[in-house]
Amino acid sequence: MAYRYRPAARALHWLTAAAVLAQFVFGIWITQFGPKDEPTKFLLYDIHENIGFSLLPITLLRLAIRLANPPAHLPAGIPRMLRFAAHANHAALYLLLIIMPIIGLLATNAWGFPFVWLKLIPIPSPIGRHETLAPLLSTAHWLTSLALGLAILAHLSGVFYHTLIRRDGVLHRML
Repeated sequence: MAYRYRPAARALHWLTAAAVLAQFVFGIWITQFGPKDEPTKFLLYDIHENIGFSLLPITLLRLAIRLANPPAHLPAGIPRMLRFAAHANHAALYLLLIIMPIIGLLATNAWGFPFVWLKLIPIPSPIGRHETLAPLLSTAHWLTSLALGLAILAHLSGVFYHTLIRRDGVLHRML
């Protein structure tokens, strides 16, 4: 039988994919089509911040599962450079999914907004209101989102490569 990721790894992968897609939608909605009325604007930010911060423990759990249960090697015949690119891209995805929520939290704090995760757990503000740092952190958050988008496009390119060109069943490992 062909290798498949463990059920928890597969479920967390697809939960991450859905959450990241939602984050892109909310992020674009907030920045490009921001509502003028304050309650709606704050609701959108609250949803975006809570989904984003939730990605941190999800990603850490995914990483722990991956380290405890390393995936099978890629199929034979894949050029060394493509293997390297696949591993580097996975590392970049994990790294970006860890640092992006942290930068987002710091940006929120620097703009002077406290964060209460899921309206239950107050997350301490490590920097507090900082008018000089706030726009820099927001820019870093935006740049990180672009990097994450590029890493996702590279990841999807690998999916298409394995599914449509090589037809080697790599996609089925995650289904």
